[in-house]
Amino acid sequence: MGYLESDKKQELFANYGKSNTDTGSAESQIALFSYRISHLTEHMKQNKHDYGTQRSLLRLVGKRRRLLDYLKKVDIERYRAIIKALNLRK
Repeated sequence: MGYLESDKKQELFANYGKSNTDTGSAESQIALFSYRISHLTEHMKQNKHDYGTQRSLLRLVGKRRRLLDYLKKVDIERYRAIIKALNLRK
C-alpha cells in the first residue's frame, strides 16, 4: 500500500474542492500537491542523496507555484482562502 490511498485523495478533494469527486479544481490540485510535497520532504530528510525524488519534489513545488499564480490572477479570494487553509505562507 502506498502513502496516497484513494480514500485519502477523496478526503483531500472533499475538504478543499467542491466535492469528493472534484479532482480538477485548482484548490483540490494544490491540496493534493501540498500533501505529496510534505510526504516527499519527509523522505528527503531521511535520504539526502535520493536525487530522483529530489527532482520530482522540485517539479511538484513548481506545479503548485504555477497553480497558485493562476488562482491569484483569476480569483484572489479563492487564492487567499487556499493559502490560509493549507497554511502555506510564513
